Amino acid sequence: MKAKGFFILLLLLHPQLQAQYIPNVLFIGNSYTEVNNLPQMVSDIATNMGDQMTYSTNTPGGCTFMQHCNNQSMSMIREGIWDIVVLQEQSQLPSFPQWQVEQQCFPYAKRLVDSIYANNPCAEPMFYMTWGRKNGDESNASEFPVLGTYEGMDSMLCERYTYMAEANESSLCPVGRVWRYIRSNHHGIELYASDGSHPSIAGTYAAACAFYVMFFHRDPNNITFNSSLDDTTARIIRTVVKRIVYENLTHWQRPQPQARLSVEIDNYTAFFTNTSNNTDSITCDFGDGATLSLDATEQHFSHTYADSGIYQARLVAYHRCMSDTTLLDVEIRQIPSNINSIHTIIPVKVYPNPTTSILKVDVPTMQHFEMNDLHGCTLITGNTDQIDIGNLPAGIYILQIHTTNGTTSQTVIKRP
Repeated sequence: MKAKGFFILLLLLHPQLQAQYIPNVLFIGNSYTEVNNLPQMVSDIATNMGDQMTYSTNTPGGCTFMQHCNNQSMSMIREGIWDIVVLQEQSQLPSFPQWQVEQQCFPYAKRLVDSIYANNPCAEPMFYMTWGRKNGDESNASEFPVLGTYEGMDSMLCERYTYMAEANESSLCPVGRVWRYIRSNHHGIELYASDGSHPSIAGTYAAACAFYVMFFHRDPNNITFNSSLDDTTARIIRTVVKRIVYENLTHWQRPQPQARLSVEIDNYTAFFTNTSNNTDSITCDFGDGATLSLDATEQHFSHTYADSGIYQARLVAYHRCMSDTTLLDVEIRQIPSNINSIHTIIPVKVYPNPTTSILKVDVPTMQHFEMNDLHGCTLITGNTDQIDIGNLPAGIYILQIHTTNGTTSQTVIKRP
């Protein structure tokens, strides 16, 4: 009983033990994924680092995205059980002329990603950027000369995989970039099998380390699993993966939501401006028990506090199943007792509000008005009942209306 109680206490003190991330990964590709059993090597590295993953594969030799759209891969995707789906195109096709790639590759990459998101909105599609052949693609160089060298073919693959990842809101595992750095700086490491195309054990190890970093976001220099490589070669590969992948994770990951919030205070009312990026929706906790949920296009919103004090507003930005949070201190100060001495309760109607251009004012005996920003600077003055604010930047303004019965103020929101 004592041992059981200690175990429960340990879980309470270390909640991460209850919530270990164990991704379920589907590898879709061909022999570049199958040779040397890349998925198993990624799993072996994860185990070495104290992590776990489960995986399944569909990797028929030479298979293209077009074929994967019509074989078992699509059925597996529809199961909707995958946390990550790795997508590897046939090794040559993405490097071909633009017209051919646009017809035979890009549409099917999109179809696969669309199906991934449709069957599990929280899944992460991840393109597997492969590498140029050791001496280029000599068989196709006569039709497309850039393929005649490793550098030319590799650059085409990098360009096309980058486009597919960006166009489909997917992550990109830059194995080809890791290989290129090794080829340029560590000539003694042989990444290719004897055919000059498929990976050697060192080539697969480089890919496996890169995928481990993309899956778990951990420093590859802490890996001690070397596969069958000598310590020096494995250490060099891990150092390159750290430089190319780990130190640039945000570059290789799909777009993440970024929560951004600013505030201007007018008496007891806080006027918030939401400038979050890559966001579908937001929620804001104003720090006094009140909350608000908005579409991400809503840039401006306000909240009136009942009492003075310092409140911590919390904005959460959401994109697919990802989120980002920002905190903002909102200081509400007590209004001096004479602050309303120049104001009289006056019936007034200002509409439409928010607006993009014309603001109509319905108030008896208006003498003139002033449109001020939140710093008190006057931007527009006049005495008409229709105010054109179309030239003002989107934001929050204070309309001060002077009448024969006194002065009143209204908050105005200008939409983009």
